[in-house]
Amino acid sequence: MTRSELKTVRGWAEEEGWNPGLHDCDTYYGTDPGGYLSGHVDGEMVAAISAVRYGEGFGFVGLYIVRPSFRGQGYGMRMWNAGLANLGTRVAGLDGVVQRQGDYRRSGFALAFRNMRYCGVTAPATARPDELVPLQSISFDALLRYDARMFPAERRTFLQGWINQAGSQGFVSRRDGGISGYGVIRPAASGYRIGPLFADDPETAEALFAALAGSVPTGQPLYLDLPEPNGQALQLAERHGMSLVFETARMYKGPAPELPLDRIYGITTFELG
Repeated sequence: MTRSELKTVRGWAEEEGWNPGLHDCDTYYGTDPGGYLSGHVDGEMVAAISAVRYGEGFGFVGLYIVRPSFRGQGYGMRMWNAGLANLGTRVAGLDGVVQRQGDYRRSGFALAFRNMRYCGVTAPATARPDELVPLQSISFDALLRYDARMFPAERRTFLQGWINQAGSQGFVSRRDGGISGYGVIRPAASGYRIGPLFADDPETAEALFAALAGSVPTGQPLYLDLPEPNGQALQLAERHGMSLVFETARMYKGPAPELPLDRIYGITTFELG
């Protein structure tokens, strides 16, 4: 897939109601230019899938879409097979709609947990604790090391693009000379989305959430995707008046990575993990 085609697929994702970030595509494409596949009929692009490779051990499937008028004709299965082939023998993850779990199981995927999308409203800015500083003010390598504890693989190229997206804001929590959490908020098709939101404890997650929600215009839709097993993340969302609007099934083909879900208060993205 070309970069231009990926931007077209971003529009498809918006039509599907997935609310992609406005500037996600450049980060996505730069992470693995060979990880985006398109299907064509008579010269027209009608299907897409992403199968992004993070090193030699892990990959993630997303953006799996067939245009409505071309569904039910076998094109989706051809895209699916091509995407899995692109990942080779890597452990593969995905965030799929709950109704398709049976299909994914037949391809060797197993349910690990559910991710829940909550929606609320951005709030006025509040006083920011001294330990919260802008992301760009700290060492990128230090941030990368912290991020690698929360994700199945190092994602240097992805993270460099993600924290520098147009219109995004990010904060990191510093404690005892180290990092105790960080978060990013970015503009989306509707409102703003927080992701990731990683924190070593509920208090840090609360401070980061408030700083992020208060760093963008007030009164806009605000979205947070969180792993259901993190009860503190659920309480954070409910404490801020957010409501459940969508959920996905996080599934893996191969051994499920051991992630510290109690420190993951917001996943980065359903498309790339």
